[in-house]
Amino acid sequence: MSSVDDAAGEQGALLALDDVKPPAPRGRRKAALGAQEMASELPVARVLLDLQPAHLDREYDYLVPASMADGAQPGTRVRARFGAQEVDGFVVARLASSEHDGRLVPLRRLVSAEVVLTPPVLRLVRAVAERWAGTTADVLRLAVPPRHARTEKEPAPDADDAPATPAPASWAGLWAPYRGGEAFLGHVARGGAPKAVWTPLPGLAPALEDGGVPTVTHWAAAVALAARAAVTAGRGVLVVVPDARDAGRVAAAVEAAGVPDVVRLLAEDGPAPRYRAFLAAARGRARVVVGTRAAMFAPVADLGLVAVWGDGEDTLAEPHAPYPHARDVLALRSDLEQAAYLLGSPGRTAAAQALLAGWAHEVVAPREVVRARAPRVRALTSTELAAEGPGAAARIPTAAWRAARDALAHGPVLVQVPRTGYLPVVACVRCRTPATCDACHGPLALGSGTAAPQCRWCGRLAAGWRCGECGSSGLRAVRVGSERTAEELGRAFPGVPVRVSTSTAPGGVMDRVPGRPAVVVATPGAEPVADGGYAAALLLDAAVATAAPGLDGATRALHRWLAAAHLVRPATAGGQVLLVGDAAPGPTGALVRFDPGGFADRELAERIELALPPAVRVAAVTGDRASVAALVGRVPLATPEATLGPVDVEQDAPGDGSLFDGAPVRVVVRVPSQHGLELARQLRASQAVRSAHREPGTLRVRLDPEELL
Repeated sequence: MSSVDDAAGEQGALLALDDVKPPAPRGRRKAALGAQEMASELPVARVLLDLQPAHLDREYDYLVPASMADGAQPGTRVRARFGAQEVDGFVVARLASSEHDGRLVPLRRLVSAEVVLTPPVLRLVRAVAERWAGTTADVLRLAVPPRHARTEKEPAPDADDAPATPAPASWAGLWAPYRGGEAFLGHVARGGAPKAVWTPLPGLAPALEDGGVPTVTHWAAAVALAARAAVTAGRGVLVVVPDARDAGRVAAAVEAAGVPDVVRLLAEDGPAPRYRAFLAAARGRARVVVGTRAAMFAPVADLGLVAVWGDGEDTLAEPHAPYPHARDVLALRSDLEQAAYLLGSPGRTAAAQALLAGWAHEVVAPREVVRARAPRVRALTSTELAAEGPGAAARIPTAAWRAARDALAHGPVLVQVPRTGYLPVVACVRCRTPATCDACHGPLALGSGTAAPQCRWCGRLAAGWRCGECGSSGLRAVRVGSERTAEELGRAFPGVPVRVSTSTAPGGVMDRVPGRPAVVVATPGAEPVADGGYAAALLLDAAVATAAPGLDGATRALHRWLAAAHLVRPATAGGQVLLVGDAAPGPTGALVRFDPGGFADRELAERIELALPPAVRVAAVTGDRASVAALVGRVPLATPEATLGPVDVEQDAPGDGSLFDGAPVRVVVRVPSQHGLELARQLRASQAVRSAHREPGTLRVRLDPEELL
C-alpha cells in the first residue's frame, strides 16, 4: 500500500518498521511538515481515497500526526495529499508499520472524528464493488452521505433503552396463514438468519383498536412484527422500501408494534435529516432503520433482519455507478452479516423467484386463504365485452362504468392509469403519424384541453404544428393521462368527488383517503390507502402496461396491478377489480388467479431455456466502437459465443446515446450465472488497464442492466 509524495507525486524510499518518520523537508512547506510529530502508537493509517480512476482503486498508507492520533480512527473522514491534489478519504485501519516500500507522507487533516464507515459496511462496499465491476469510491458515495457539520455537532439525545412494548392484540397471528410464516418469525426471534421470499395476502391489517377502521396495510403490519421479533432478540433491523410513503407506513407500523428507536433514512428529506438519521444508526441509537434505496448501506449495529418490499419497483435500482439493485445488495449483506432476509412484494420478479433455488424459502398462503382474502377480479378484454355493443369500444366500457357506479354507493373507487398528464402522447388526426417536435424530434403532448402542443423533451411549444406526412394540423389522443381521466370521470359521475394522486397533480401524491364515496385517480405506485379499503378498482389501459419494452415488462405490469388490488376489500365484502384492455394473456391470467408466484415460476423456466437473465449474468458495455472493442477484448470470458453485438445505440432519445460523443454502440456479454462474479472481476480489471493507459473515449459498464431486463 502506498501514498504519493506530497510535492512530486513520486513514491519514496522504503520505511523500516521502526523508522516511521516524516518525509525529509523540501522548502518552507516541507519544513513545516517535517516538524510535525507523528503518533507514538499505530503511526500508520490505511486510507481509502475518493479517487475515480479504476487503476487507483486501492488503499494507501499515510503517517498519522500526533495531533490526529486520537481522532483518526478506522471509519473516520480525513483529507490526504495525493500527487498535486488534496482528496477526501476514510481511515480503514491503524497499523504499527507499513508494507509500502517507500516514503510516506502525513495526513493533511482530520475532517471529523465521527465514525461513519463501520467494518460491516466496509465489507459490503467492497463486495458490491466487486460484484458489479465498480470502484470502491463509487460505492462509498452511495454508502456514506455527505457530512453535515451542523448536524454532527448537535447534542446526542439521551439513549432510550426502553424495551419493546406488547404488539397490538389484533395483529396476533398475522403470520399464521402463511406456510412457514410462524417458523420464519420464530427463527428470527431466536437470533437466526432465515431467508424468505414472501407473497403477502391482500388487504389491510385488523384495526388497532376495537371498533376502529383498518388503516394499516397487511404487509406493513407483518413487516413490523418481523422487525419486532429481531429487536426482541437484541438485534437491529433494516427495511428498504420503494418510496417515502411506504417508509412512513412501515415506520408507523413498527412503532405501533411496540418497537422504540425507529428512524427513517430518506435521501429526499434533505442533507440534514438524512445525515441525522444516518448518525443515529452509526451511533447505535436506532434499533430499526426504515428508508428508501439510500438506506441499503445504513450502519445498523448487530444487524439481525434486512427486509425489502416491492422489488418490482424501478426506484430500488440504483441509477448511479455501479448500478446495484437494493434486492441484491441486501441479499449480499444478509450473507455477510448473518442476518435474516425477507423479500416481500405483491408481485414477484424472476430474480426473486431465482432466489428460491436453494438460497431462500417461499412463504405464501394456501390458495383457499388467498381466495378468501382477495377481491373478485374480472378481465374486461374485447372478447369479454363483445356483447356490450358500442359501449365496449370506450376507454371505460359500460361494464366498468356500471361497476364503478355501484361500488360508489359503498365507498371509494380507485382508478389506476399508466401515465400522468393530460394527453401525454398525440398523433396526426388524419394519418395517425406520431406528432413530434420540429426542433428535437421528441414526442408532443397536450397539457390541457386548451393548451398548445408542447415537446416532452425540449419543452418547446408547437402551436403551428403540421404533420410532415399529410400536412394536417389536427391532433388525436394516443395515450390518455391521469388529468384527462379525472376530467372524464368527473363528467361521468356528477356530484362525486374526484381526487388525483400523481407526482404532477396539484396536491401531489396522497397517502390516505377517507372511506367515503369518491373516485381516486392514481398512477402506479401513487395509490393512497383508503380507510377500510376501496370498494372497487379499475385498472385502465392494460394493453399499454404490458406493451412496455424489456424482459420484465409483463412482470412489472402484474406487480402494479396487484399492488392496486391489494388495497381493495375482499370479495366477501363486495370488493372487485376490473382490468380494462387486451393485455398480454400471461399477466392477465395471473391477476385473475391472484397467483404471482406461478407467473414468476413460468417466466424463470422460460428464461432458463432461452439463456436469459437471471439464468445468466449479463454485462452491457456502451461507448464508441473502438473503446468498447478494446475493453471487451481484454475480458477472457467475452468469447465470440458469449458476446452479442456491437449494435448501435439510439441517440435521438434521452438515454444511453446522449451520454457519449459520436455514434455509440453496445456490446452484451452473457455468461452462466456461476461465472457472473468472475465476469465482473475481469471487467473491473479491464477498466483498470484502460484507466492506467488513459485510453480515449467514454464508456459505461453495467452488470444486470435494467434496460435489458
